[in-house]
Amino acid sequence: MAWFRRHPVWTVVLLVALVAVVLVGGSAITVWRAAHHDGAADTDRADAIVVLGAAQYNGVPSPLFQGRLDHAVLLWQQGRADLVITVGSKQPGDRHTEAESGAAYLEQHGVPADKIVALPTGHTTYQSLQAATNEMQRRGLHSAFLVSDPWHNARITAMAGDLGIDGYASATWTSAAESETSRGEGYLRETFAYLYYRIFGD
Repeated sequence: MAWFRRHPVWTVVLLVALVAVVLVGGSAITVWRAAHHDGAADTDRADAIVVLGAAQYNGVPSPLFQGRLDHAVLLWQQGRADLVITVGSKQPGDRHTEAESGAAYLEQHGVPADKIVALPTGHTTYQSLQAATNEMQRRGLHSAFLVSDPWHNARITAMAGDLGIDGYASATWTSAAESETSRGEGYLRETFAYLYYRIFGD
């Protein structure tokens, strides 16, 4: 205690560092646990399946996006929901949006066109989920399987809950992010993204 009284500045620095370690460590544990839990195991059905967008190239989903879409097709084939929602805008210069590209891919793989809603809105995860939530609430829907990559599970589930939707994250493990390096980067990035969201919101 005497050391702390003699070095008040260092005491503050150490306390701040300790709080930072606790916050980052807690966020990392939350992200890791959520990544290894499939929300589809918690419920048999939901009102919708929401597929978070990713890059597309001239209307063709990137391998990362395709992995998510294939997982949505699997959930659809299992009879988990009666509606699939794709979200995501486009980058400058793109002719197609992520939502439109995803919808076309789903239709090509057996999901009826009248059971797909493409919402070409959102440059961020929060904006995309907000668009999906607005559409679901307009239809009187309240729950959804959220399809993305595993390390996103904690953040998208939190966002869905904050937006008023019962979200069950059901991630794909077969996207392009299969190497240890890419997955490690995903967990690291999401650790800080989840922490940022919990502190500052969208």
